Parts: sequence; structure tokens; C-alpha cells
Amino acid sequence: MNKLLGAIILTLSAHSAGAAELFNGRDFSGWELQTTPAAAVAEAFQVLPDGVIASAGKPSGFIATRESYRNYKLHVEWRWPGKPGNGGVLLHISPGTFDRVWPVSLQVQTKFGNAGDLLPMAAASFAEPLTSAPGAETRIKAHTAADSEKPAGEWNTCDIVSRDGTVEVTVNGVLQNRVSNASPASGRIGFQLEGTPYELRRVELTPLD
Repeated sequence: MNKLLGAIILTLSAHSAGAAELFNGRDFSGWELQTTPAAAVAEAFQVLPDGVIASAGKPSGFIATRESYRNYKLHVEWRWPGKPGNGGVLLHISPGTFDRVWPVSLQVQTKFGNAGDLLPMAAASFAEPLTSAPGAETRIKAHTAADSEKPAGEWNTCDIVSRDGTVEVTVNGVLQNRVSNASPASGRIGFQLEGTPYELRRVELTPLD
């Protein structure tokens, strides 16, 4: 076995060990949609061949797992099939806030040009200082490394590690953000609809407990 092939096998094995696909590749069982105005899942998301999930980007809101998670590794791949725009991964959607467009949660930004930013949504918080202006409506802790997002049309990878309130975000192999004492530290996982179509694949979660 040559070194390149061996490295590929080791990478795939490490990536897949203990990981579970959050989308089953057939339908949206285990997921719940919250939008304004209210819409059926089929209006906002579709399952494409090869397990790709296509989001229409509208109406405004999000889709989220029915299960809650605490300590885990989350692997997500996304791309903009057309004009790039805005989107995000929601972590730890708080119970009792699912009835609104922007619930209490920690958003990992996938907005084009801002991938890796962290946003404490609504009453969410973390210990590190924000980089947005004091009193700004949208609270942001910007990503810390140079932009590592790929051009529109190419697949990006986002790897998130959440353990007891510490969250690390890596975009295409580059560590872009880290926060501690995040609150909430557990909850549902979701994907936003913010006006721009996008695609997802290989949404995999590995429990750390």
C-alpha cells in the first residue's frame, strides 16, 4: 500500500468511526421546520441524489433535529450552487424557543465571506468578547484566521467540536473560532434559511460522551 492510499484510508476511517448521519438520505424524519410564514418541509428542503440536501433558502426560519445533543463532533459540508449568500448552523437551540424565527442558540456563520463567525442568538452567551460594535443588533465574534471558505460552487467543510460549553469551529481545515462557557451548552442542531439557496451533504455527528 502506498503512503497516499494509506493516508486516505486512515482519514476516512477516523472520520467515519462512531459518526451518524443526521439526514437519512430519504426524507426529513427526525427533523422539524420552523418558518415565517409557516411552510411545509417540501417547500424549503429537498433530498437530491447521493444524499445531498437542497435548501430553497426561504421562507425565513430554520430546520432542526428533534433530538438534543451536548458533547459531540459535528461535520457539515455545504456549498452555494448559485449566487452565494447567507446561512448558518444553529447549535444548542434552547427548549421553549422553537416557536420563533431566530431561537436562543449559538450560530456558526456560513454567510459568504464570514464563514466561521460565531453569533450568540437572542439570550445565548459565551465568555469571550464580541467583535461587533457595542449595542449592535447582531452580536458577532468574528472568525480569527484569514478567510478559508472556497469559491461559490465548491464544497466547504465545517467541523465543530462542542464539549461542556467549549465550542471550536474549523472551516476547510483552518481553526476559525473558539469560545468557552457557552450557554446553552446543549440542545437541538439546525440549519438556517436566510434567503439564499444552498446545499448540504455529509451532516455527521459523533458523540463524545
